[in-house]
Amino acid sequence: MGSEHTTALDTILVVDDEAGIRQSVRGILADEGYRVLEAEDGRGALRLIESERPRLVIVDIWMPEMDGIELLRRIRDSDPMTPVIVISGHGNIETAVTATKLGAFDFIEKPFSLDGLLHVVDRALESHPNGAASGPDGVEVLGNGFAAPLASHPWVQRTIRRSVVANGQGLHSGIRTGLILQPLPAGSGIVFGSISTAATIPARIEYVDSTGYATTLFHDGIVAKTVEHLLAALHGYRITNLLVKMQGEIPIFDGSAAEFCHLIETAGLVDQGGAVDEIVIDRRYEIGDRDGDGEYIAIEPADTFGVHYVLQYPDPVGRQELAFQFGDTADFKREIAPARTFGFLREIEALEKMGLASGGRLHNCILIGENGVVNTPLRFADEFVRHKILDIFGDFYLLGRPLRGFVTARMTGHSDNVALLKLLRQRFELQ
Repeated sequence: MGSEHTTALDTILVVDDEAGIRQSVRGILADEGYRVLEAEDGRGALRLIESERPRLVIVDIWMPEMDGIELLRRIRDSDPMTPVIVISGHGNIETAVTATKLGAFDFIEKPFSLDGLLHVVDRALESHPNGAASGPDGVEVLGNGFAAPLASHPWVQRTIRRSVVANGQGLHSGIRTGLILQPLPAGSGIVFGSISTAATIPARIEYVDSTGYATTLFHDGIVAKTVEHLLAALHGYRITNLLVKMQGEIPIFDGSAAEFCHLIETAGLVDQGGAVDEIVIDRRYEIGDRDGDGEYIAIEPADTFGVHYVLQYPDPVGRQELAFQFGDTADFKREIAPARTFGFLREIEALEKMGLASGGRLHNCILIGENGVVNTPLRFADEFVRHKILDIFGDFYLLGRPLRGFVTARMTGHSDNVALLKLLRQRFELQ
């Protein structure tokens, strides 16, 4: 198998109270050329860390006397530059979020695959554990000023500077869940992963499983629901490489992309070098009847990405129309990201019967009654059409590459977005 990243000086400490687990992990790592140390408890691990200074520590959560979380705290206090991978046989997204908040590089659920473990080990050893702002050679670490015009610059490979986490609730599942965003090397793409398996889902149109009231991805036995608001933020910040660890559904937060923007800015951005080829729209592509009153969406040549959306509902909503040109991240953050998802009170019962909107609450969705909005002040007079543009920003990031073209849409949803994306994928032979 062999890893091109290992050297004889790469020492890894494995901490687990089960001898069988330590032996298995030692065998896997030794075959790859690593020097492996073992400890059966936290105290022994701390002594080895002080004397041997390993480059990486792999820690089990469930151990007597000192559990893995406490050991992680001690390691971070005494040796914050050493990456720590946490493993558990009884983990969940809450445990993974806690470990990541405390500084764990990654969280792996037992039983883990050989390839999955080695992949995480390689990433950990390649990481910058101190999170230094200078970045590795040839990599530009961006500051917190995200207002630089983007349209005049080519897309470059970009990731986040450090891992960030957040807790929330799934809109449709109603389950309390969490989110971990982790940097990935150039060329990795946007990838959704689960804490309970090494399987991942690339954020690509071919893995769209359903589009009923949200965009859901499915691949290799795992599912990622309600991905569009996060993808919109990644699109808005031009992030091209990222691992998104979650459990079933992305948290809804307040129903907009504002919290995702905050997470990204907390993490910081790193330009990794190398251009990202845009998909340049060469002519008009469309789905639906342009001259009718129903659903219609099209994309045509333009200098940058943009959307013109027309929304027409009966009163009290009426007609809303907006054109937004993607000039810079600051515009996206200010004009589009805060727009929240919305729904009509008359539809809530039907959605609940379908097993959807179980997590819909007064704070994460604009509810519209017969006489208008019933639960919150609007952030924009035309917040509904802005949210439709937000959804397009998210869905249209599923081609795996940025688009240069202008979208015109009328009364469309995720299904229409995906139909046009599939047409583009076929036309441009995207793999």
